[in-house]
Amino acid sequence: MGQLELGRHYLNYIGGQWKPAASGQTAESINPARASEVVGIVPLSGREDLDEAVQAANAAKTAWSRMAGPARGDLLYKAAAILERRVDEIAETMTREMGKTFPEAKGETMRGVALLRYYAGEGSRQIGEVIPSSDSEGLMFTVRVPLGVIGVISPWNFPVAIPVWKMAPALAYGNTVVLKPALETSVTAAKVVECFAEAGFPAGVVNLVMGKGSTVGQALAEHPGVHGITFTGSDTVGKAVGLAAYQRGAKYQLEMGGKNPIIIAADADLDLAVEATISGGFRSTGQKCTATSRVIVHRDVYDAFKEKLLAKVREIRIGDGMENGVWMGPCASESQMNTVLEYVRIGQEEGAKLVCGGRRVTEGGLADGYFVEPAVFEGVRPDMRIAREEIFGPVLALIPADSMEEAINLANDAEFGLSASIYTRDIGNVLTFIRDMDAGLVRVNAETAGVELQAPFGGMKLSSSHSREQGRAAIEFYTAVKTVFVKA
Repeated sequence: MGQLELGRHYLNYIGGQWKPAASGQTAESINPARASEVVGIVPLSGREDLDEAVQAANAAKTAWSRMAGPARGDLLYKAAAILERRVDEIAETMTREMGKTFPEAKGETMRGVALLRYYAGEGSRQIGEVIPSSDSEGLMFTVRVPLGVIGVISPWNFPVAIPVWKMAPALAYGNTVVLKPALETSVTAAKVVECFAEAGFPAGVVNLVMGKGSTVGQALAEHPGVHGITFTGSDTVGKAVGLAAYQRGAKYQLEMGGKNPIIIAADADLDLAVEATISGGFRSTGQKCTATSRVIVHRDVYDAFKEKLLAKVREIRIGDGMENGVWMGPCASESQMNTVLEYVRIGQEEGAKLVCGGRRVTEGGLADGYFVEPAVFEGVRPDMRIAREEIFGPVLALIPADSMEEAINLANDAEFGLSASIYTRDIGNVLTFIRDMDAGLVRVNAETAGVELQAPFGGMKLSSSHSREQGRAAIEFYTAVKTVFVKA
């Protein structure tokens, strides 16, 4: 029924069985709020383990694809009910593994429940259409068919929602899955896969292989038995995954991050704009691909906005995400903390002024964790690295603009184009922003982070491979169109 656990040892799930890595090697999953605490011990898998999982997925794919869509949907409904029953346990594991606050982790886990239920319904929805034929005695129609085996490579920042929003549609449309989660959140991934196992998915339909991205992730992208790869992570790794898939003719989908701007117009409600900037920039410790990074403020309200922003930032309570009242947890790992601190140093070296935060927090019992104060820079030029590179941490860059045209030009001056938002009361500003902003997700009077599960999600430019996830758009990646002509 459940995950085979020997003390705190978690295992791969391959062909319906919980198994250690063939090599016997393991790694510790660490609590970033208390680095001395080991959350669990997970396999360091290799190509042998991955080969076995891919073989199991291929062996199961024909029977799974031939199962009626509503029957596949019923299993997803069962998995949703199990995940909901275990929401507190899995959310606590997420908080202990990667640091986000328990309320955020619980909200993310419930999003996973909602995603499973949404895609369970896909089993009963349209998968093709009738097309008029020029032959009056012929019938022509299309049907969408599964790709086969889908490799899922998921990141550590959303260890429930992202694997689920990839796995659920893949399964609903008749594919089998091999999940390779981020090593840092492998315990959370194992508990999510337990829900699929308990729901009764046939052996080989859902597989889990834990290990390093450089070993298991790259091997998954290169594997000839994998027909589609869906990846969320850094643009550097994403490019390598996409190239490996392309070279062997596999379908691939990449979501690779952002450098997301929020524009504060001269007529904005500054209190609401400050709340959105802080929430978008600092929730989950800024570790979201849609997190606010650049804050472009009309010069007429720049000083007033900055004063309100800094006052609110200084009120943020930092600490262990399991403690009541903590608003922002640690960076997810020591390496991520060091990256954030390095960018704070780079920003100062480039001549930007650090007006708030940016220091490692070690007081009050936090010395054993990876805590960094939320940082705010001003005097930021568009050519500075802190204005151009994804930091993936709690760092905001304030940039003044003299007009809406300049603000949008500054917002578009980036290699990424995932998410953008604006605060304004002017309908002209709204329409101009919607038309001219080069981003896959544009939000008006709302923070940059967040998209509803029934809506397509993805970016422009280097943020994605120009495909879309979630909503009905998911069918475009996880299926191929087969055109059928029938004549008596």
